[in-house]
Amino acid sequence: MSQQREQVELVAQPRVVLGKQVKQLRREGWTPGVMYGHGFEPVHLQFETRQLQHILDQVGGSQLIAIQVQEQGKPEMALVRDVQRDPIRQTVLHVDFYRVKMTERLTTEIPLEMVGESPLTERREGILLIGISSVEVECLPGDLVDAIEVDLADLVEIDQAIYVHDLAIPASIDVLTDPDEMIVRIAPLEEEEVLEELEEEVLMPAIEEVEIITEADSEERFSEEG
Repeated sequence: MSQQREQVELVAQPRVVLGKQVKQLRREGWTPGVMYGHGFEPVHLQFETRQLQHILDQVGGSQLIAIQVQEQGKPEMALVRDVQRDPIRQTVLHVDFYRVKMTERLTTEIPLEMVGESPLTERREGILLIGISSVEVECLPGDLVDAIEVDLADLVEIDQAIYVHDLAIPASIDVLTDPDEMIVRIAPLEEEEVLEELEEEVLMPAIEEVEIITEADSEERFSEEG
């Protein structure tokens, strides 16, 4: 089953500050951004940082956002295309929106949402291996959904898996991802032990011998180097 939330609205202002001057813009509580699209001239915008952060925490790349630019009557429907963040503080530095035409099909990705629990993992008789976390689709913007649910309760046997072709997806959405792509699989516990051993080999490389230098050795080398 797919999920679709209520429409999200975001207020924006036209932006005239470009280049390095956007640092001052951020200090004043604004985040720079741009909106572009097919047959649409790019528009430089600025968003109130707190409102933008709040919305980005809620929406994904497949959820439409109604961007209301001040001094313009009708809001523009758009998708989040790219978010640049500070690598340390994770604050939003810049955001790209893709303006859509409601009558024009588009290609994007819809995330997969795991729901329920397999009785085998609940009884600790198996482990859950995760494959892909989203599927690529093509559809009209109005047919987009925020997420596609994957019911883990359907996994009742060891080595049983859920593939893309098992998903319940509306007929109005065409899936471009390989139908035989694995989403999740129930594996025996022995497989978990093998995975843990492989992780240890990767994370704990062989330790090279370390030469111990005593104080006397250090003084001898110093005198030799002159």
